[in-house]
Amino acid sequence: MAGDAEQSGRSDGAEPPPWDGVGLPPAARERMAGAQRSGTWTSALSTGAFAAVRSVGFEPVGQVMGSAVYQIWNVYDCQYSGYDMLNRGAPSRTVVYGMEGYDAARRTALERLTTECAMLGGDGVVAAELTVAPFPTDPSYLEFKVIGTAVRARGPVRPKRPFTCHLDGQGFAKLVSNGWVPVELLVGMGRGVTHDTFLTNVQSSSWSNAEVDGWSSLVQAARASSRRRLAQMARSRGSDGVILATGSLVVREAACWRVPDQRDHIADSTMIGTSVAAFRRSTTKPSTLAVLPLGRHSDRLRARLAAVESSPYGDPLERSRLVEELHDLGEQG
Repeated sequence: MAGDAEQSGRSDGAEPPPWDGVGLPPAARERMAGAQRSGTWTSALSTGAFAAVRSVGFEPVGQVMGSAVYQIWNVYDCQYSGYDMLNRGAPSRTVVYGMEGYDAARRTALERLTTECAMLGGDGVVAAELTVAPFPTDPSYLEFKVIGTAVRARGPVRPKRPFTCHLDGQGFAKLVSNGWVPVELLVGMGRGVTHDTFLTNVQSSSWSNAEVDGWSSLVQAARASSRRRLAQMARSRGSDGVILATGSLVVREAACWRVPDQRDHIADSTMIGTSVAAFRRSTTKPSTLAVLPLGRHSDRLRARLAAVESSPYGDPLERSRLVEELHDLGEQG
């Protein structure tokens, strides 16, 4: 009993004080303490991912997690003025909202993830998977959870703070071997709201093929907002770009509180990706043929080259790559 009290920071066996919300939750601290004492690590990496991570000078040090339950107020307003009642040809107006509550929840979950990573001596987290789900007892609360594998560089160079990325082991290895490093897992969210005007109702109930202008503007504005938010966060962290992981759009209908018996449409756009930064530029061009294939490989390459050249949509970069690979083969095809 005394040993247990010492490990939990108590000398008298009394219950620890309530968690003040700062740092890791008590259960997470106990889990990290157990992992540190055991000297062994766990990982969700596949065999191939494990080998890929080690091939670029990193070692897995343990599975880490960060989670937070937030109450998110779904506040929105179409700001419909009723002008359409006077001008029946007026298009609907889309209002775009930020998603600050979602961003705060994401940051909290990621901070706990990187704290666990640092406690295990890691330099970053790969294969980080972020999920957002309603809390079982109350759907107005959302749980933000991110799980990944912490890794540590074998060399002397250490990042200032642990990186986080959605890339699996193979993707991480390709990124690093080509002179790039992941910075942070980012989530860009945007919400658009539009009122179904007279014109919207006419276009949506037409028997002919026609665009519904208000709904097109709605989804375009929501996607543009989430993309813009993702780019802003990447720039603020000094990143050079973002590798997109997933993107989703959820559209729902709701009663308009400004105009009784009329409807609004709400579109929520979410884009998840990893910001990356370049740390070196390769001065030597890698060989395009690392392994000599068996069989009539050159015949297949020529067939693909002919298809690229004959297509009006042929990719010039693909053509150059095929020509170079045929040149490397020489007379061995």
